[in-house]
Amino acid sequence: MTDQATPPRASFRSFEESTSDDWMLIMEQRRELEAALATRVLEQFEYLRDDYGGFPVDRLEHSVQTATRAERDGRDDEYVLCALLHDLGDPLTPYNHPDVGAAILKPFVSEANHWMVEHHGIFQGYYFWHHLGMDRDTRDRYADSPHYDLTEEFCSEYDSPAFDPGYDSNRMGHYEPLVRQFFGTNPWTGRPVGGPDA
Repeated sequence: MTDQATPPRASFRSFEESTSDDWMLIMEQRRELEAALATRVLEQFEYLRDDYGGFPVDRLEHSVQTATRAERDGRDDEYVLCALLHDLGDPLTPYNHPDVGAAILKPFVSEANHWMVEHHGIFQGYYFWHHLGMDRDTRDRYADSPHYDLTEEFCSEYDSPAFDPGYDSNRMGHYEPLVRQFFGTNPWTGRPVGGPDA
């Protein structure tokens, strides 16, 4: 058995009792948390593998297929990242999965791309909600949004058609460098995370 020292911890019982020394200790260990973010995001994709939920492809294939379609259409890296992560919350929050992808992406992407991911579920509903007795035109409540067209296009061009078992999608490994690039950078400083200057 390996003898690993337990990292030091603050001793307060309430934030009101905390000290500057406590917070220096906590922020030092936060660097490790931030440095491992990309790895934790990549690990979440494994929960999509072999999860079909009745669909023609599993949720992992749908995610990489959406990203592949966007990439092959010339979309920029940030957009492709959003396409890849848009359904990452499916297994954990089936009632509001777009909120999870949007929350993960929020500090790393533009307001427009964040809005697109956050609202894609309602826009995707246009293609199937009428089969379930729901209003497929619910997306129209956002007709005045400057991001309406962007989100409509995301669903029509990339999200909605990305259930094709015969499509030659990139492998998930193709997107690992992209995930590490975005989540390996502090969104406020632009510096690599985990280092002394982060």
